[in-house]
Amino acid sequence: QVQLVESGGGLVQAGGSLRLSCAASTQTFDDYATAWFRQAPRNAREFVAATSWSGAVTHYGDSVKGRFTISRDNAKNTMYLQMDNLKPTDTAVYYCAAVRLLRGVAGTNEDEYDYWGQGTQVTVSS
Repeated sequence: QVQLVESGGGLVQAGGSLRLSCAASTQTFDDYATAWFRQAPRNAREFVAATSWSGAVTHYGDSVKGRFTISRDNAKNTMYLQMDNLKPTDTAVYYCAAVRLLRGVAGTNEDEYDYWGQGTQVTVSS
């Protein structure tokens, strides 16, 4: 069982930056592909970004390409999401997710992921 805990959310003005962290309880974090999703009020959960177990392979949702960067530090069992040039439309609860996958990167469908954090709120004011 893997427990994931997000941190780093908060209130920021449009154009600002935030860095989210996702700390994993497992000592075999490098066995897992990981991702970020987000959910705004009254909206379905949306894929944001994903990375392979090594961090070498990444992909992003169209709405965040060029502004967000996903990364991970397996020595610290932690994944990150650097969010730059934030927009009010980025306001949502952000969740990290993981699935045991020793090759490649998992997809954009939330059903592919077995483990989820509780979420951290990001609010971008205009």
